Amino acid sequence: MRTLLIMGPGGSGRTTVAAATALTAARDGIRTLVLSADRCDTLGAVLGAPTGVAPAPAAPNLTVWRPDASAAFRDDLAAFQDRAAGVLDLLGAVRLDAEEVTPLPGAEELALLRAVRDAALSERFELLVVDLPPLEQALSVLSLPEELRRYLRRLLPPERQAARALRPVLGRLAGVPMPAEWLYETASRWDVELAAVEAVLADPGTAVRLVAEPGPAGADAVRRAALGLAVRGLPVESLVASRVLPEAPADSWLTGPAAQQRKALDEWRETYDVHAAAHPGRDPRGADDLTALALPGVNPVPAPVEWPVTDGPAGNDDGRLLVWHIPLPGAVRDELGLVRRGDELVITAGPFRRIVPLPSALRRCTVDGAALRDGELRIRFAPDPRLWPREG
Repeated sequence: MRTLLIMGPGGSGRTTVAAATALTAARDGIRTLVLSADRCDTLGAVLGAPTGVAPAPAAPNLTVWRPDASAAFRDDLAAFQDRAAGVLDLLGAVRLDAEEVTPLPGAEELALLRAVRDAALSERFELLVVDLPPLEQALSVLSLPEELRRYLRRLLPPERQAARALRPVLGRLAGVPMPAEWLYETASRWDVELAAVEAVLADPGTAVRLVAEPGPAGADAVRRAALGLAVRGLPVESLVASRVLPEAPADSWLTGPAAQQRKALDEWRETYDVHAAAHPGRDPRGADDLTALALPGVNPVPAPVEWPVTDGPAGNDDGRLLVWHIPLPGAVRDELGLVRRGDELVITAGPFRRIVPLPSALRRCTVDGAALRDGELRIRFAPDPRLWPREG
């Protein structure tokens, strides 16, 4: 199944583009699901078909879904209270009723990710279109599965679960209580769920369709998005330039804004497959307005983002270096940070940060240096003679 993540700054027309993309694909005979996490039914207003907490048909081959974060949060909290009943009773805690529970920050993001997982596992659809939150929030959402899995594995390592039968004995010997069975079971279930979402994001059929209004603010947003997506290793399928103004007479007040938009469009076309959506003069509503935007349903699958390891120049001791190439378009040298932690590398690029495992060959090496050239970070590694003996 193909997955298109619709991403852009707030007010750029993301939901309109998501609706138009899904409608075009559905009319091309592709079984399509469009998913939104918006609290308000903006997607339903644009499509002219209300969305709800369960997937519902909106047109032939088109299904819409707006998952209920509140219900999911209440269900999770109720399940947690049931599993932790013994601990809560011991502490004298008063349980929360479902009616008094309000979702905490992050509940909507988790509900959206679960919906993405469920949609990907379903065989009903061929295309999933996800209307993501505004740009900065969306980039955080995309990093959530990987980061949460890492936290879980550090706090409750899976290998320790092999000693379940020994935990009572270990608890007596250590003099401290061991984690309960339900805690490991919950962590294992979360790990499986997060791994499924991570698999969707890492799938070769998953890509991002950027949305931005051409101009200085839109150009800045696209640059931030490009860097954030590069850190996550997600490819950009296309860029939709929204609300493009028509050509105007020289004496019109539209001449300046139109020229500004043309400059941004020319720059974007050097890097992206750009689809210019003309300014409709009003907020698009209904199938006719969406069709008039003339957006493609799906484009060919973009090339995956690769971080290759290549042979580098000779080292100081006539040994060969290895170079890890990490594309980071728009990165600034003074805003880059690299820290090695065991077999992991902490990469910081501006406001974005990711902890990635080193390729197997580089785990036997030491970092020799790094350089940023032409939007690509090149990290040099020298074989560690203690782990990688010389030949001969």
